[in-house]
Amino acid sequence: MKAVFLLMAQYDARAVIPIEWVALDFFSHLTADTLVRKISAEDIVLPLVRIEDSYRCAKGVALIDLAAYIDRRVEAARKECRQPTGQR
Repeated sequence: MKAVFLLMAQYDARAVIPIEWVALDFFSHLTADTLVRKISAEDIVLPLVRIEDSYRCAKGVALIDLAAYIDRRVEAARKECRQPTGQR
């Protein structure tokens, strides 16, 4: 099953998920501010939605982009698991 449908159910079909929720649910080892910095530095390839041009504006991640990110991570994990030695 595609992640998009699961995320739609989890977040009541919101178009944009607040960055605090994304950090809490999927990057629990990071604060929301650290997640924003990692996304801005392109350490995490996930488009960040800024509601305005202001530094202090609300930030979030589009549900469809979060689903695509999760699907890519799952596929990478499956590919790694299929390798004969289990190593990269």
